[in-house]
Amino acid sequence: MRRLFRACVALSISLVSVVLVAQERPDQQILWKIRQEGQTNSQIMRTLHMLTDVHGPRLTGSPSLKAAGEWAIQQMQSWGLKNGHLEPWNFGHPGWTNERLAAYIVSPVKDTLVAEVLAWTPGTNGVAKGAAMQVTLPRQPTREELTTHLESLKASLKGKIVLVNAPTPVPVTFNAAPLRREDRDVITQMNAPPAAQAGRGGGPPAQATPNQGAPPRRPLTTNDIEEQLNTFLATSGVLVRITDAGRDHGQIRAFHNRTFDETKAPPIVVMRNEDYGRIWRLLDDNRPVELEFDIVNRSYPEGRTAYNVVAEIPGSDKADEVVMLGGHLDSWHAATGSTDNAIGCSVMMEAARILAVVGVKPRRTIRVALWSGEEQGLLGSRAYIREHFGSYEDQKPAFSKLAAYFNIDSGTGRARGLTLFGPPEAATVLREALGSFTDLGLLGVTTTRSRQAASTDAFSFAAAGLPGVNALQDPIEYQSYTWHTNLDTYERVVEDDVKKSAIVMAAAVYHLAMRNDLLPRFTAEQMPRGPGAPPSPAQTPASSTTSN
Repeated sequence: MRRLFRACVALSISLVSVVLVAQERPDQQILWKIRQEGQTNSQIMRTLHMLTDVHGPRLTGSPSLKAAGEWAIQQMQSWGLKNGHLEPWNFGHPGWTNERLAAYIVSPVKDTLVAEVLAWTPGTNGVAKGAAMQVTLPRQPTREELTTHLESLKASLKGKIVLVNAPTPVPVTFNAAPLRREDRDVITQMNAPPAAQAGRGGGPPAQATPNQGAPPRRPLTTNDIEEQLNTFLATSGVLVRITDAGRDHGQIRAFHNRTFDETKAPPIVVMRNEDYGRIWRLLDDNRPVELEFDIVNRSYPEGRTAYNVVAEIPGSDKADEVVMLGGHLDSWHAATGSTDNAIGCSVMMEAARILAVVGVKPRRTIRVALWSGEEQGLLGSRAYIREHFGSYEDQKPAFSKLAAYFNIDSGTGRARGLTLFGPPEAATVLREALGSFTDLGLLGVTTTRSRQAASTDAFSFAAAGLPGVNALQDPIEYQSYTWHTNLDTYERVVEDDVKKSAIVMAAAVYHLAMRNDLLPRFTAEQMPRGPGAPPSPAQTPASSTTSN
């Protein structure tokens, strides 16, 4: 009997081991179908065309962003996704668009100027024609110093077109930025241990230096300088403010008036460095310069309500658990927002399309989310997380049911690796699931312990203590030419790269949707401290957060 009992125990352990190994072994037949569909029937460039050429740019709160979201829902529903809808959140600012910009130098020479309008600034209310004037600000002024300086200029500003500060010297580039990451560098990065944290999210706070003698000088921040300057220029009757783009080869990055209040700024344009420098040099040469602008901008009060886009492939026996994938649909307005981030949305929509077309029957629900308000501070994804998940410290019931959120937001380059907020064993699950995709460029998975809300929506999830997964990508021209610039158009996308990224994402999402268990998460003792949270020896979760 004892020998028979031991044999049964051994057989039971063996069967359990087989089951555990089986759930981690990727379904090669499905992976083959994913590859075939993604390579031979891709719709990704058509999706990109619609989001950029037809609906770009897509500034948060603008009609074009809402129209892009409505189209995305219709398209995903045509592929078989369900429950497509626009999910509102409070942006709190009106929408804004630029409808027309014409800029010229009319004296002492005649030429067309290249510029972009700063968002949430007013138009010129017709053609504005006036003399150009140089204004140079003091370096790191206090509020009192800046006020004194500006008041000394006030009498000469009315009716002028003002260039603020000397042009930025932009040297010729002799060493081009690399377009690809070397495999060895990606592997090294993926194999590096997570960045260490002191205690539960940082070292001790810096000790203040006792104040001795005179009160400390308090220079204004850049944002404070801009707000004070713009309000002063608007009330002083300046026709247009011009800012130097400060980049090479005609690149322009035009962001926004941070107050979102058009009454607190004059019409503002960011001009390419080459034109700005020419005007400044003419003025330096004591030649009067006359400029002409015609700027038409429009505000949309209804833009105070913004929208995230949501659609899904329903799950089966674990339908209340969710695997998410997405990117941000909003863009800046100087171009059509192709590499930032229509292509990330197109990759994730394509991954969902592939899974729908090959007929997968996921156990967990697969949910696509296209965010708005990312460019203004991850606002849309943070609003969604607050509404649906809460945070580790203040959990909602769905908090423990998210398998992972996958994010693409670094341009057209193929996915080379994944960074996951979670313990090392979670990375092991994904690394083993995607091990057969090295031929497509994916070389590893690493983890992070950071809960700081950083530069893209995956970190909104990490900040809440949820498993956000962000793709490491080949740089191509992203940081050097297309990120937030007037060159961010359809032409800058590499079709082969984005097809490969969509295949990898589809495979990763499918694997997590089919596992018996959710990805491992940090235990209460392991969980890093959240943004702004006080140090504590341990955090007591509102509900269980670990599923193995």
